[in-house]
Amino acid sequence: MFEGRVYGLKRQKMYENCPHCGFKFEIEPGYFYAAMYVSYAFSVGQVLVSALITAWLTKSDSPWVYTGVLFFTILVFAPFNYRYSRLILLHYLSPKVSFNPNLAAGKEGKVV
Repeated sequence: MFEGRVYGLKRQKMYENCPHCGFKFEIEPGYFYAAMYVSYAFSVGQVLVSALITAWLTKSDSPWVYTGVLFFTILVFAPFNYRYSRLILLHYLSPKVSFNPNLAAGKEGKVV
């Protein structure tokens, strides 16, 4: 679905169609805008866990400690959230998309 690695120096790029079966990933214009909500849920979970671990380890009252840790967490997990929010949206939250074993096995032609 994606070109390159999750953590690389190149810009994150997504294939327009599946290189294996030809499935068009962006089902309709603006389809992946909904992935922002999945990414937001990921970020909230990661930030909460980071804040709780920071509180448990440092027992600090300084808001700057938490702000620094939370910004660092968001920046580190941004590429992960970008990719996996789109994957979850496409595979689990889209009723229009379903697995076709004939396409996976290469028994039929390309679907566009």
